[in-house]
Amino acid sequence: MAKSSADDQELRRACEAAIEGTKQSVVMSIRVAKSRGMWGKTHKLGRDMAKPRVLALSVKNKGQRTKAFLRVFKDSSGGVLEAAKLYKLKHLSKVEVLTNDPSGCTFTLGFDNLRSQSVAPPQWTMRNIGDRNRLLLCILNICKDALDQLPKVVGIDVVEMALWAKENTPADSSKKNQQEDPAASTVTERDLKVTVDKELVSQAEEEDMEALLGTYVMGIGEAEAFSERLKRELLALEAANVHAILESEPLMDEVLQGIEAATNCVDDMDEWLGIFNVKLRHMREDIESIETRNNKLEMQSVNNKALIEELDKLLKGLHIPTEYSTCLTGGSFDEARMIQNIEACEWLAGAIRSLQVPNLDPIYANMRAVKEKRAELEILKATFVRRASEFLRNYFASLVDFMISDKSYFSQRGQLKRPDHADLRYKCRTYARLLQHLKTLDKNCLGPLRKAYCSSLNLLLRREAREFANELRASTKASKNQTAWLEASTGSGQNVNAADTSTVSEAYSKMLTIFIPLLVDESSFFAHFMCFEVPALVPPGGTANGDKSEYNDDDPTDDDLGIMDIDDNDSKAGKQTGELAALNESLQDLLDGIQEDFYAVVDWAYKIDPLRCISMHGITERYLSGQKADAAGFVRLLLGDLESRISMQFSRFVDEACHQIERNERNVRQMGVLSYIPRFATLATRMEQYIQGQSRELVDQAYTKFVSIMFVTLEKIAQTDPKYSDLFLLENYAAFQNSLYDLANVVPTLAKFYHQASEAYEQACTRHISMIIYAQFERLFQFAKKIEDLMYTIAPEEIPFQLGLSKVDLRKMLKYSLSGLDKSISAMYKKLQKNMTSEELLPSLWDKCKKEFLDKYESFAQLVNKIYPSETIPTVTEMRELLASM
Repeated sequence: MAKSSADDQELRRACEAAIEGTKQSVVMSIRVAKSRGMWGKTHKLGRDMAKPRVLALSVKNKGQRTKAFLRVFKDSSGGVLEAAKLYKLKHLSKVEVLTNDPSGCTFTLGFDNLRSQSVAPPQWTMRNIGDRNRLLLCILNICKDALDQLPKVVGIDVVEMALWAKENTPADSSKKNQQEDPAASTVTERDLKVTVDKELVSQAEEEDMEALLGTYVMGIGEAEAFSERLKRELLALEAANVHAILESEPLMDEVLQGIEAATNCVDDMDEWLGIFNVKLRHMREDIESIETRNNKLEMQSVNNKALIEELDKLLKGLHIPTEYSTCLTGGSFDEARMIQNIEACEWLAGAIRSLQVPNLDPIYANMRAVKEKRAELEILKATFVRRASEFLRNYFASLVDFMISDKSYFSQRGQLKRPDHADLRYKCRTYARLLQHLKTLDKNCLGPLRKAYCSSLNLLLRREAREFANELRASTKASKNQTAWLEASTGSGQNVNAADTSTVSEAYSKMLTIFIPLLVDESSFFAHFMCFEVPALVPPGGTANGDKSEYNDDDPTDDDLGIMDIDDNDSKAGKQTGELAALNESLQDLLDGIQEDFYAVVDWAYKIDPLRCISMHGITERYLSGQKADAAGFVRLLLGDLESRISMQFSRFVDEACHQIERNERNVRQMGVLSYIPRFATLATRMEQYIQGQSRELVDQAYTKFVSIMFVTLEKIAQTDPKYSDLFLLENYAAFQNSLYDLANVVPTLAKFYHQASEAYEQACTRHISMIIYAQFERLFQFAKKIEDLMYTIAPEEIPFQLGLSKVDLRKMLKYSLSGLDKSISAMYKKLQKNMTSEELLPSLWDKCKKEFLDKYESFAQLVNKIYPSETIPTVTEMRELLASM
């Protein structure tokens, strides 16, 4: 009992010393033979520096099986050790010294049975390398001897560790034979010797030691005696401790048996848990499979519900309401039923669009039900379009027939009736939206409808234009004007008939004022009513010529159809080219034939006064310049044809007048001013009065043709009598200038011909005067001509010695030519006056004649003074004085 108590006390002191130390780890060796106390066979005790824990290694023999444990104790309150953890060394797989600790005192123990592999293995730090090696060698020896297995060692040099173990083995450590019987085991004092290192103590510790020594009635100097006494007490306590341990062996056996049973239960529990784990895994797989099938069923249910909703929606779109079907296949087109017809059209168009690919999922497009419903809708559409087209064709024809049969719609005798289509358009507007829906359903159906509308309305327009034109001509009072303006049979002094024919132009202007806006409005109404995608023709309240409209079918503020565009595509310029071509073709059918009544008015006006073509041309040009809208293309063509017709008639008048001028050539001999010269001035004055707007070009072209023919004819007539041709030309050119002087100042074209006539007049005067001078003084100027010719070949002083040019010949010539000079000059004046019909030209011509004679005589006098210096002739001054006195 004493030995057991002593061992128990020594072990407890070692554990308490390990717990109480805060800066070091206490490791002690305890050798106990066959100790079966609470620690088993304990080999090593250690304390970690970071965490206050105690390690204990124990080996337990159970029959043929040997178990080794690593126990971890922790300090509880009151200084009592409590078990913290228990590790089985049979599961120790690795011993690793950590390299991140330079001292090498930190190591880890890896166990292969840890529940969670993510948990770090136990880590311990010893005070020095010796303590570490001592603990690790003890663990390795137990694993080798008791368990016949070695863990993997990492980070430790095994040879170096073996050398350390050899060096640190005590020389007197002889192994004692330990008896298996606990009662026979003995413990020697040397075996139980505890080595305590001497350390320096502090003053507080020294005071505590003095207080302790005082309890034993010893002084501080009696340390040896106190030490011996403590040793004896320590040995006694250890022996008592060992004895107490040996006495508690049966209790320990029971505890160990309970632990063994608990361990077995734990092992069985582990096996059962493994079985349960397998069953739970299979159950988990079954649950996952059930959940997968459940998810599929839920998804199938959702898909079926969505499919049913989609099919319901599709069936709803495929359903044809009975009221719409009845309206489309057999409904009435009366005005009261138009709202229902429009709603049915809108539904039908929407239903057809909903079954087309952009609006319908391509998956549904090939379904048989969709194809059948689409075919059924197409049949409905074809039926409705056919019925509506037939109704509208008959409706248009009936409207026009009713208006034609009522004479109050047209002009009558003594009353001009302005065409009024307000009621017609109002009735047509009722079906405007129907036409737009028909275009949406079947664009090709509009072609026959447009032709039917144009054919019917064309009859009405032609009837209105014909009746209006007939009554307009009958009600206009105007005298027929003279057409032979330049006829040669009329005397030059006879006045031309100048009757007032302004009512003719007014009648033509009234025809255009009434019908051009009407035709433009009809074109605009037709373009929009028949759903042509073109811009508006004229702005609101405006007309084709830009003035305030005199023609208004309805309220002035209402110039549209009063409907809204369904497709809102009227502003798209990309489609306008093809639409304009189709519109102009339809307008040709609508207005074709009406131009004949305008032509009749133009021809009637031409017969009354051809010059009124000038004013009618200006009026037409003004209307034509106002037609800028492409949709009024036929109206532009009509005005262009009218302008061409007027130009043709005026050209006909100009050609006839030119033939009148050319007939002057047929006369055998004509003297004086031709008759067409002053008559042309009167014609030009009248033409200038008729010019309106842009008809200046037409008149200028006529002037050019007139004057060109006049001048050519004048030259031809002058060549018939060369003796008097120059006199004839200068008289006519002078008359042309005198008659057109005022007009030439304001008309550029006439000014050009005025200057041309002036040049021709000067040339004719020069030739005629020269002929008269040469005829009276022929020998004088012939002598001068001979001298001038010889001066090119011989010297001047040799000329008097030439034949016929001697001084004697000079004196004979002077005597013949200059004797009776006043009589010769009087004879020259009489010759100039002879055969001249325009007496007003004689003074200017005589002045030119005297000037020309003096110039020639001066040249002659200079030649005589140079060639015949000794000869005396009348001086130039004397000659000028003589001419001035005549």
